[in-house]
Amino acid sequence: MNGNKQHIDFNCDLGEGCGNDAAIIPLISSANIACGAHAGDETSMRETLRLCRAFGVAAGAHPGHADREHFGRRDLRLDPGAVSALISEQLQRLAALARDEGVRLVHVKPHGALYNQAACDALLADAVAAAVRDFDAKLILVGLAGSALPEAGLRAGLRVAREAFADRRYLADASLAPRGMQGAVIDAVGDAVAQALSIVQSGQVDTLDGARITLRCDTLCLHGDRADAVEFALRLRAAFDALGVRIAALDSRRQTP
Repeated sequence: MNGNKQHIDFNCDLGEGCGNDAAIIPLISSANIACGAHAGDETSMRETLRLCRAFGVAAGAHPGHADREHFGRRDLRLDPGAVSALISEQLQRLAALARDEGVRLVHVKPHGALYNQAACDALLADAVAAAVRDFDAKLILVGLAGSALPEAGLRAGLRVAREAFADRRYLADASLAPRGMQGAVIDAVGDAVAQALSIVQSGQVDTLDGARITLRCDTLCLHGDRADAVEFALRLRAAFDALGVRIAALDSRRQTP
């Protein structure tokens, strides 16, 4: 779906120790919960699951590379089998706690470097999708809009959600500008809100290298590790409300290819 959207899923990466979770959860519709590899532990996973249950927010897994020193944002060269095992282990860990807390898992969104690697490497994307399908074929696979990951999910028979980012700049090929590139992260809340509204209203975004591209978007991400994440979430929700755009979790509507 492009432009003139009447609803959008608003997701945030949580359980990563940033201290904003309790304030952000009431403002979003989906939470991506760190599964203990790049960040998080049993306590943080339980706390985030309980917040999801309390506020009616869809809970999902946010598996990443087991690389806490670099917060899962360093490329690690793993073969597809190792990637599948990595995803499966983290899904099992979170799902066991979710059962204890009476929370249903709705989606899976890889984290950081793993997310970006699967966006451009079809073999890794297939490995991620296969691990999700083999664990629970009802889960929705979230991946970068226009990338290899949603396509791998469709090949695996999964429902998919194409994701766009409010606070990251894009390149002309619809990839995210690498974090090390000047201007890759949108620091000013007003600029990030403007980009989010452009994506939701018109299905288009201006890129860091001067192009204007079209994005098919089902879910919009806010990074919970920003220092101003709560302010950003409040302002974006207010802007959506003013436009009549409803915040709706992925499982509240049918995801189509």
